[in-house]
Amino acid sequence: MKIKAYSLIKLLIVLVIIGTITFFAMPNFMGIFNNAKSTEAQQNLKEIHTLQKFHFFSNSSYSSDFNALNFIPLKTTIEGGTENYTYEIIEASKTSFKARATALNDSNGNGTKSTWEIDQEGKLIEVIKD
Repeated sequence: MKIKAYSLIKLLIVLVIIGTITFFAMPNFMGIFNNAKSTEAQQNLKEIHTLQKFHFFSNSSYSSDFNALNFIPLKTTIEGGTENYTYEIIEASKTSFKARATALNDSNGNGTKSTWEIDQEGKLIEVIKD
């Protein structure tokens, strides 16, 4: 009685084909992953902007303290959490503020980390592209 099966050569050929497809597809997916991570930074900076506006309307000035804004950043991936960016308020006065999100990792290995900023006008810009 014969059992129908694939030969070792056929299985190896299939594995080589799958490996080749994966090799060429991964760079395309890395861009998608980076876009998703930058969306996280943009959303959190927009939240900081909204909280700053509430603080401004209540206190007639912007705050440099996340606690005063009731903004609690989640734990970063380094701390065992899910956030891929760190957040800071780099300037705050009676008339303006600027907040920054800096990526934890250099996604493409070129020595720069993606950095986003938002100001009191809600102008969101990527100041350092990765």
